Amino acid sequence: MKKAQIVIGLGFGDEGKGITTDFLAQQNPESVVIRFSGGQQAAHTVMIDDRKHVHSSFASGALRGLPSYFTEHSTIHPQFLFNEREELKAKNGNTELHIHPLAKVTTPFDVWQNRNSFKNLEHGTCGKGVGATMKRNESPYKLFAIDLIAPKEMLVEKLKGIAYYYGFMDEDQINEQINPFLEVIEQIDWKIDDYSYLNSFENLIFEGSQGILLDMDHGVFPNVTYAHTTSKNAYEICKRLHIEDIEMYYVTRSYATRHGNGWMSNEKEMLLKNNEEETCTFNEFQKNLRFGDLDYKLLNYALKLDGAYVNSTKKNLIVTCLDQIDEEFKFDKLEIKFDAIFGSFSPYSKDFKMLI
Repeated sequence: MKKAQIVIGLGFGDEGKGITTDFLAQQNPESVVIRFSGGQQAAHTVMIDDRKHVHSSFASGALRGLPSYFTEHSTIHPQFLFNEREELKAKNGNTELHIHPLAKVTTPFDVWQNRNSFKNLEHGTCGKGVGATMKRNESPYKLFAIDLIAPKEMLVEKLKGIAYYYGFMDEDQINEQINPFLEVIEQIDWKIDDYSYLNSFENLIFEGSQGILLDMDHGVFPNVTYAHTTSKNAYEICKRLHIEDIEMYYVTRSYATRHGNGWMSNEKEMLLKNNEEETCTFNEFQKNLRFGDLDYKLLNYALKLDGAYVNSTKKNLIVTCLDQIDEEFKFDKLEIKFDAIFGSFSPYSKDFKMLI
């Protein structure tokens, strides 16, 4: 019987979804890893021996050799994808990537919008065009993965329409953006496949993006992401594929983090140990990574909220970064019963330990 393992972050992102996905990939090497929200803004770090990779346009099983699948709820940016593909090749990772026909495509014009809109900068952005892509796709100026294998003339017309949508009028300026974009598209062997592709796998690992507290329906607006970061999308795909054996892997750090603007409880300066491999430290759009004590009320809120979206057979908790602070995790404050609780004590998934 097919099984699904769903990895969900319980905070504002940066919880350790990458290392958790790698933990599951190590146990289930014949799986496919599925991204079901977000896109190229992800920065999911996996370390295996002397290899390290930050997964964005590929799922976090790629370094370990598993194929990736991006669903219709995800975004892709061909240039970012191409660049990461070359990095993965150099690290002997798996660059096999299958994409749902209705996945949204980010263009250079979307990236420009994300990086130049005052409202986006004020609310918080990764600067990679994801939010602009999702918002644009609510207009008539849509662009999907299937369009990448359409006749070139048709693709060009759609790209020009998107340029006009954002107010670009100068033809030379438009072509300066479109031509390199088309060149990259032609260098990629696109595998555009609907959900029937997933039928060949007995174990499916669903890798979430960001965290429940940034969900577009449940985060504190306007500082939210343009995605469902709960189990909602993953569970709907499981139902479509008639998968009933569903294991949840909820992930939290041993302390709280938030990247970018917006409300955060218990925020304070923290002196962390063993934190040399931190990926999301600073970028010009989100600024610094913020820290604070873990808010157990928020943790229980996120767990109970996600329970409204998924009917699972097992619930597991992953607590990462336990080696970075002296304070012990307060298991007695959890209001949800788990089948197992694991902890990570290094940047390597091989060092996961079962705590309860």
